[in-house]
Amino acid sequence: MNVHQFFRFITVDPVNLSIKGKLLSVISCFSAILIVAWVTQKFGLSAAYPVIVASMGASAVILFIMPGSPLAQPWPLVGGHLISAVIGITCAHLLADTIIASACASGASVFAMLLLRCLHPPAAATALTPIIAGNHASFINYSFALMPVGINVAIMLIMGIAINRWVLRFEYPTVPHPVDNKKHKHSTLIQPSQRTGISEQDLEQALENMDIFMDVSTGDLSKLLTDAQMQSFKRYRGNITCADIMVNNILTVEYGTEVEEAWNIMHNEKLKAMPVIDRAKRVIGIITWNDFFKYIKVNANETFQGKFRTFIRRTHDVSTDKPESVGHIMTTSVSVLPENTHIADLIPLMSNQGYRQIPIVNNENRLVGMVYQANLIAALYNERSIKQMRVGDVTAM
Repeated sequence: MNVHQFFRFITVDPVNLSIKGKLLSVISCFSAILIVAWVTQKFGLSAAYPVIVASMGASAVILFIMPGSPLAQPWPLVGGHLISAVIGITCAHLLADTIIASACASGASVFAMLLLRCLHPPAAATALTPIIAGNHASFINYSFALMPVGINVAIMLIMGIAINRWVLRFEYPTVPHPVDNKKHKHSTLIQPSQRTGISEQDLEQALENMDIFMDVSTGDLSKLLTDAQMQSFKRYRGNITCADIMVNNILTVEYGTEVEEAWNIMHNEKLKAMPVIDRAKRVIGIITWNDFFKYIKVNANETFQGKFRTFIRRTHDVSTDKPESVGHIMTTSVSVLPENTHIADLIPLMSNQGYRQIPIVNNENRLVGMVYQANLIAALYNERSIKQMRVGDVTAM
């Protein structure tokens, strides 16, 4: 290896974290070890017990820098340390030679963790702790597995859940979601893994074929591949935004628009949905056919047509027990996108989450148009026509 290759090797960052992410991880490790040591000291039964096991430092690194790793999950953390502590105590008690005892404790703990599916690398150091301590009575006793190891691990787990969820904003513990093949067969929506053409079973089989441990879950790998495909799509298609394909001059209604008026607009214009805006043209909801129909309950002696006409007609009485304005029946949870959003970001919304139309807003969050599924399909089919349309619009100005 020459000098250039050597320096290139040592300059590779082993963790893909920003400066902010690294600082948060450092503070998290510091805080977790501080609290673990302090609580263990307060609950310690005697001064003979150590405040903290040294391997907790390595566990903190895995827990707060690689929380999505299979090695950082609760069972590997708890089971790995406790099992290794018991094995280390047993080897220290049965084997007088420190060298043999160390090798046996390390090998046996790794074997047990692999067998019980709780591999946690720092736990192998926990197995060596009773042997390194020599004939110290507190280590030879099996209570060492509970105090300090048990308390250390319990507090570390609590700190791991709290810090990862509330400070680092990571989903911890990471729970693998089983793939339901029957659900996929009857579903009309495209699942995230299907967008890459690669299923969870494909990823699992590929990892198994490598016959080497990869510190990444199939879920994270699927998300990575999907994101890479989206970035490749943006590079290949060019900078085609929602503003290039959206429909302008769309019809809208306001919160106080009467139900009958809104229905007449949608029926006459053959619209499936309309945005609901305020006076500043900001989207506050959306109204679809389903919003009208969900209030219709037909009894045995009634017809749907009659019931529906009664529902949409304005009530002339002072009081009424049915919705009278669009604001009473609209769907308030509506997703909007800025007009400079790349059309690639529309794909997961329309294919995976089932949106048929997305309101588009400007930098002031005011409604400027709507993108329908047909617009996205046309853009994906032939992006060249979109680019020609943009050139023609500029020339005409």
